[in-house]
Amino acid sequence: MSQFKDDIPNRVAQMRKNAALTEPGLAFLRASAVAEYSYNYHWMDRPIIQYPQDVMAMQELIWEVKPDLIVEMGIAHGGSLIFSASMLALLDMCDAIEAGTTLDPRASNRKVLGVDIDVRAHNRTAIEAHPMASRIQMIEGSSIADDIIAQVHEAAAGYERVLVCLDSNHTHDHVRAELEAYAPLTSVGSYCVVFDTLIEDMDDDAYPDRPWGKGDNPKTAVWDYLESHPEFEIQKDIADKLQITVAHDGYLKRVS
Repeated sequence: MSQFKDDIPNRVAQMRKNAALTEPGLAFLRASAVAEYSYNYHWMDRPIIQYPQDVMAMQELIWEVKPDLIVEMGIAHGGSLIFSASMLALLDMCDAIEAGTTLDPRASNRKVLGVDIDVRAHNRTAIEAHPMASRIQMIEGSSIADDIIAQVHEAAAGYERVLVCLDSNHTHDHVRAELEAYAPLTSVGSYCVVFDTLIEDMDDDAYPDRPWGKGDNPKTAVWDYLESHPEFEIQKDIADKLQITVAHDGYLKRVS
């Protein structure tokens, strides 16, 4: 299995140079975004609104980092919160097996913290009724408001391994402010994942009814943030491995 893993970087490097893969991949992203492709999937019966490839990448990162806390900006229908909570439940189960102890989910300190400016009542009800609900905390309010930032930092205090996901308002200024507020919560060796950087690679008229677009989106915010934050590095191999991803240049690893 070690050899199997060691072969991946070489394969990815070849894929990166393979126009027969990369060009159709970008064409698919452009067409699938218009077709609302990501709205077709559920995780444990809640709409997750993510590409399956990015869900697989997040599973790999969660296993690598083994976070105690996952902080997510953007809740929508709650599928991503449920996914993260279920991954944390699996980590607890594996810990219990390795330790030879009985798993008590109620005793776990691992949790998911979600923030959204509008947690709609029917979504909140469904999330709170889900079997994974005990691992989830939700905060309603603007993710870049001072009081919400303070609440998130207070809730994150004491956690050693923290993974952060940004997937709310996709304008440059909003994501840039979220990066300033929440990227520092990311523990060294963990990730701050910025979704929907693909907006920069879409056609100019792809989002006529949205406040974001080319030159004003999560990818431009990431580029700007990294100019003054060398503690983070883009993990291009993740997106190059996936090919189909909404987060090119969005998988940021904290290296120092």
